[in-house]
This record gives sequence, structure tokens and C-alpha cells, in this order.
Amino acid sequence: MFKNKDLKTQKKLVLVTFLFIPTILILLFMIYPLIKLIGLSFTNWDGLSPTYNYIGLKNFKKIIFDSPEVWAALKNNGMYFIGHIIFIPIELFLAFLLDNRVRGCKMFKTITFLPYMINGVAVACMFTFLYSSQDGVLNNMLQYFHLNKIGWLSDPSIVNYSLTGVSLWRFSGVHIILFLAAFQSLPSDMIEASIIDGANSFQQFYKIVLPNIKPVIEIVLFLNVRGALQVFDIPYVMTGGGPNHASETFTVQTINTAFQYANFGRACAMAVVLMVIIIAFSIIQQKLFNLKER
Repeated sequence: MFKNKDLKTQKKLVLVTFLFIPTILILLFMIYPLIKLIGLSFTNWDGLSPTYNYIGLKNFKKIIFDSPEVWAALKNNGMYFIGHIIFIPIELFLAFLLDNRVRGCKMFKTITFLPYMINGVAVACMFTFLYSSQDGVLNNMLQYFHLNKIGWLSDPSIVNYSLTGVSLWRFSGVHIILFLAAFQSLPSDMIEASIIDGANSFQQFYKIVLPNIKPVIEIVLFLNVRGALQVFDIPYVMTGGGPNHASETFTVQTINTAFQYANFGRACAMAVVLMVIIIAFSIIQQKLFNLKER
């Protein structure tokens, strides 16, 4: 009897010990900063003064109603989101090919995932050279074919397309690997049964594969929403938000508001707005997927 009690006590102590440090870390590095962020969003703190004034909802009113540049930045974020959404069918097709349907698929799997492993700043610097209007690879190719140079990063009408291309190159590999894992987790009996029933490749894909990989598609869509709204390193390093704020994303604008204009209170409010938008999109997405399942 006493031994059982001692064992239960020891198990509880082990659980508490193992959970104590992660809980403290979560409280220190996630919960407390979040609470502090929300608190500062109601102030006019400049980032340096030891004191600050509470100004209520003025920061949020300014962001939502009196800042057209915020909506312009969100429109730029939308370019990344739309680009990745359009690319999802291509990612599905490439994952389908890599699912042991091409020679050397293991090598191609590694190559597909490599761009994601490269540091974002390094990727931005590499593509800045590629897009350079003077000695860039793309413009040199255009000159070779006697075509005019294009201001890939200096033309406001195409700069976001150029940056979206960089984002696609860097992050599509992750989505392809996720889809590939979903394909490989499907029971082979289902595919074999559909072949016996006379289903062609399209019918197998549409009727069997897609319904069974919906959770992965949902994850990829959420990653697209979050990634598109939080994109920072590519536009910040490659264009700095230029030319004339044409490629400035919401996160770049938030950083500039804090460090260039010394308005940390408004920057915190922008971060809160971003968090709310991401949560709202995830809830809407989840409800849409639940409606389709009914």
C-alpha cells in the first residue's frame, strides 16, 4: 500500500519537474511578452522614455481609419498570399511526381527542400544580384536576346511580383514535402481497390487522394496566411519597402514605425492587429473546411 503511494508521489514529482521548466519558459518568453505587447499598444511609448502615457484606443483608430499606408501594405501582403495559393496545384503535382514516380526522386526531394534551409537574408541577397538592373543575370539574358532591361526591383508595378517569386522559390519546397508526406501516408489498399474498379489517375487523385489529405491542405493554407502576413526579410533586405513604399509589407511598416519613427506604442498596436487578423483567418478557414465536410 505504502509502496504504491510512494510510486504515485514519485511519478507526480517527475511530471512536475519535467513540466516546470517548459512552463516557466513559456510564461517568460511567450505569455509575458504578449501581455506586455498588448499593454504597450494602448500607450504612446517612444521606446526610450522610462515613462509613457495611456492613450486608449487612439493607436488602433489611427491604424484602421487614418492610415491608408497600412491598407496599402496589407495589399502588398495579399500579393504573396495569392501567389502561393495559385501555386498550390503545382506543388501538389510536383509532390505527386516525387512520390516514387520519377527517377532519382530522393535527390529531387533533397533539392526541393534546400531553399527553405538557406537563411532568408542570404536568399534575399542572392536574388538582389539576380534582379540587378545593371549586371543582373535576368537583364543580361534579356540583353542577349536584344530585349529591353526590366527594373525588377525599381519598377513599382512589378516589384511585388518579383518579390513574390522569391518567396515561392524559398517556401514552396516545404509545402511539396508536406504534400509528399501526406501522399505516402495514404493506405495503398485504397489506391489498389480503385485501380481494380477501373478508376483512372485523375479519378484516383480527385476522389481518393484529395479527400484524405485535407488536413495537410488546411495546414498549408494556414502557413500561407501566416507567412504572407508576416513576410519581412525578403522585402526588407531587397528593397527596404521601396520604391516609394511600393513593396512595403505590414511587418516592414511595423518595424519602421517602431525604429525609424520611434513610435513603439503604435507598432505594438500594429502587431496586435496582425495577430488578430491571423487568428480571424484561421477561424474562417477552419469553419469553411468544416462546412465542406458536412
